[in-house]
Amino acid sequence: MSARKSFPLRVDPALWGAVERLAACDLRSVNAEVEYLLREALRARGVKLGDPLPVKRGRPPKED
Repeated sequence: MSARKSFPLRVDPALWGAVERLAACDLRSVNAEVEYLLREALRARGVKLGDPLPVKRGRPPKED
């Protein structure tokens, strides 16, 4: 099971469009861009966070 939290988010269409454009410029998914922006905003407010958990990429190992 995933250790990441998922939740629905209602966002103004203009704001969503701006986030989509930022994500495209940064070569990120919209989800990754939202997470980056949240971390940046928290850091600007002095909230200390640990490093994000690395995302496992690639195929899972074959089962015997």
